[in-house]
Amino acid sequence: MRLVTVTVRVSTMDMIAVRRVFLSLALCASAVLPARVWAQGPAPTPLPEENAPKTVTVPYDDKLSRLAEVLGSVHYLRTLCKAENGGEWRGRMQQLLDSEAKDEPQRKEQLTAAFNRGYRAFASVYTDCTQAAIVAEERYRAEGATLATEITSRFGN
Repeated sequence: MRLVTVTVRVSTMDMIAVRRVFLSLALCASAVLPARVWAQGPAPTPLPEENAPKTVTVPYDDKLSRLAEVLGSVHYLRTLCKAENGGEWRGRMQQLLDSEAKDEPQRKEQLTAAFNRGYRAFASVYTDCTQAAIVAEERYRAEGATLATEITSRFGN
């Protein structure tokens, strides 16, 4: 068998046509291939940060959150009706935050959000001190007292 050398001259115009055909075939092939072929592998799981604040969950957090919401509602209603010691309830909320979530910013944030939610719930309904607002404030104070008693009797030291 004998090897023969062949010389082919290709013009620039021929190369452009070849590139177009190649790109067309590549485009068709990419459309036909399943997506998993092109998909990336699973993302690496992030490593836990050592400096991230620890999330502490205590068994009475839901009741405590409800108590904070009640305190916010009572604070708004007492201030609205210009009751004696209207600002006392915000102070009690601060005491609650200091004793329960002093070094836990995430819990402090959750309890503060609950207080604000309770405050805003009544701010959107009552703009004047009405008999219904007074009744609501009395009921919420009773609920708050019940919650405080339940929490301390069940989980207190």
